Formats: sequence, C-alpha cells, structure tokens
Amino acid sequence: MIFDDRRCELGEGALWHPARKQMFWFDILNQKLLSQDLDGPREWRFPELVSAAGWVTEDVLLIAGERDLFLFDLDSEEIETLCLLEQDNPKNRPNDGRADPFGGFWIGTMGKKAEAGAGAIYRYYRGELRQLFAGLTIPNSISFPAGGAFAHFSDTVTGHVMRVALDADGWPKGMPETFLDLTSLGLNPDGAVIDAEGVLWLAQWGAGRVAAYAPDGSFLRAVEFDAPHTSCPAFAGPNLSALVVTTAQEGMDATARAAYPNAGKVFVAEGIAKGQAEHQVIL
Repeated sequence: MIFDDRRCELGEGALWHPARKQMFWFDILNQKLLSQDLDGPREWRFPELVSAAGWVTEDVLLIAGERDLFLFDLDSEEIETLCLLEQDNPKNRPNDGRADPFGGFWIGTMGKKAEAGAGAIYRYYRGELRQLFAGLTIPNSISFPAGGAFAHFSDTVTGHVMRVALDADGWPKGMPETFLDLTSLGLNPDGAVIDAEGVLWLAQWGAGRVAAYAPDGSFLRAVEFDAPHTSCPAFAGPNLSALVVTTAQEGMDATARAAYPNAGKVFVAEGIAKGQAEHQVIL
C-alpha cells in the first residue's frame, strides 16, 4: 500500500515521532524533509543535503546535514547548529542515522559519489561527537534492540550487517562481529530497524523488500514492495504495528522508472510486527 505518493529521488531516514504521532522522512538528493500527518503532506527544503533525524522534543528534531548536526524547530523553522560534522570535507554527505536507547544519535557519512572508504559512523552523546568506525563506503543499517546491549550497522557494499556490543553509556566496546553475511545471496543491506521482539527488519536495496531476521541471524520472512530500491524502514502508527519504508529512484534509467512507476514513493504494510518507540535524543 502507498503511504505517500510523492516520488523521492533518494528516500531515507524514516522516523515515526512518538510525541507528535507523525511520520517524517527525507529525500536526500532533493534536500528535503517530508512529512505526512492528519492534516496531509508537508515538506521543508534545506540549503544542504539532509538525511536522518532523531526527535528531541515534540517540536524539535535533530537533523544530520552536510556540515553539522542541527536542531530544527518544526513550527518556527528555526535552525541551530548543535555540532559540526565533517564540515571540512565537502565531498561527503550524511546517510543513515538513528537515535539509540541511551539518548545518543548515530550518523553515517559517505562520499557524494560513493567513493570507496570515504565514509564513517559517528555518535553524538550529551554534547560529544565521536567517530566510531572509519573507512566505510555506504554506512547503513544503524539500529538497536530494546535495552541497548548492542548496535547493528553495515557498509552496504560489503553485504555484511555487523553487530557490536555497547557499554553502560552506549559506546561500542570490543570489535564488531558479522551478524549477517548476505554476499552469497547478492543482497545489499540498507536501512534497518529492530522491533520489540528483537527482530531486525532490513531494507534490501535492489531487492524491493524488507527482510526480517531473528536475534540469532536466521531469516524469518520478507515483505515485498513495488519498488526495487527499498531504503529505510520504521514502525509507525498508534500501535507501532505498521511497517513504513522509504524507496528511491536513484540509479534507475528511464526504462526502469517506467517499469516501476511507484519507485521513490513511501509504502506501508499494516499489522506486520510490534515496533519499538523511537528513542529520544538527549542533548
């Protein structure tokens, strides 16, 4: 089912705001934050590429941009820089990001042309921005189980989803280990979210689906969508039982776009699983 029929060139950053009961997502390449609520569709245009957000208050989002993490007031549209982010590297942009159970915010960066090894993953936590992992090409799949015992992330080009243990403040401890190896299946891990039961729901770029994996890494099921480039899932709705997923048209030629006229739209599948509420970012 189509949740929103506006076509994104590169849909990303799906976020259900639990206080506002409102869905947000981004069209990275068109520099937009989009939303859908009971009053209908809304969108905001920014002077830079934006990709992911976490909620700070009912009215304020933390948004990842090209040069900084900034606070954005949805009502007044005022912007305030929270901290700088690779401001000296104009060849990079932000990509996947999500708030963790400790009130921190993880964000990946990558080359604007997906240059090999140009990206990294950072964490903002209570005033500190720290680089966690470097040398990544397309950082994705940032997601956390309830309780925050560990974090997942991926570098899409490797076909691996990683898992790393977290300490009492949510910082990684030890080395990341492979949670999923999708290389033999030719699957490309993109955005991910973990539901209330610890199941990882992983968008798979090029496969037109969001696949579910148990906490032990075993495949459970897949939900298919009428767009090949599924990019970022989120659980939404009053019961957090609706699986919403962004998609993209990026990389599709005219023939492919004609074959998939719904590519770039946002989809929803009802009654899929019980999600977690998105965690609040603590400044």
